[in-house]
Amino acid sequence: QVQVMESGGGLVRTGGSLRLSCAASGSMLSINDMAWYRQPPGKQRELVARISSIGSTNYADSVKGRFTISRDGAENTVYLQMNNLKPEDTAVYYCNVELPFPDGLQYYFWGQGTQVTVSS
Repeated sequence: QVQVMESGGGLVRTGGSLRLSCAASGSMLSINDMAWYRQPPGKQRELVARISSIGSTNYADSVKGRFTISRDGAENTVYLQMNNLKPEDTAVYYCNVELPFPDGLQYYFWGQGTQVTVSS
C-alpha cells in the first residue's frame, strides 16, 4: 500500500560526501514531515534531520553545517546531502515519512535502512 525506500548509502572516506534518497510510493495524496534517522552499531536510533511540508528544517547538532535535507513534493522524495563525512557518521540511515489519512490520523512509515560507512 505505502512503501518507503532509501538508497544512496555506501563506503566513503573521511571528508567525502554522499547523497541519500528516500522515495515514498503507493496510495497517498500528500506528505507531512519527512525525516532522516540513523542508528550507529550498538547505539540507539537518533534523529538526523527533519523537514516539514512547508520546508522548515531542523538538524542534529552533530550534523548541522555538514548535512542538508531537502524534498521534492511532486515525486514524494526526500534527500540528505552529507558533506565532510566523519567516522562517527557511520550508521544505518532510515527514512521516516508522516502521512495524513482520511480517518484524521497520521501514519508513520519507515524505510528498510541504508548503510553508510565512513572510514578513517
